[in-house]
Amino acid sequence: MSGNSNPGNFANRPKEEVEAAAKKGGETSTTGGFASMPTEQVQEIASEGGKASSGSFEKGSEAAKEAGRKGGLSGASS
Repeated sequence: MSGNSNPGNFANRPKEEVEAAAKKGGETSTTGGFASMPTEQVQEIASEGGKASSGSFEKGSEAAKEAGRKGGLSGASS
């Protein structure tokens, strides 16, 4: 074992436990989130868009405009 005691590090776990986790492959370990919700509920939440956001910027502020410009530029290089 390494000197790192982080239990999230597979190197610090017993071999049997690591093998059991590996056998699960891509299986999900949780049953929550959007995947477990009815389609109608997911669509309702999605239709809200950013309305429920805490709103980091004041509407129409220069900071909001600048953030929007930067966000738009970050994907423009492809």
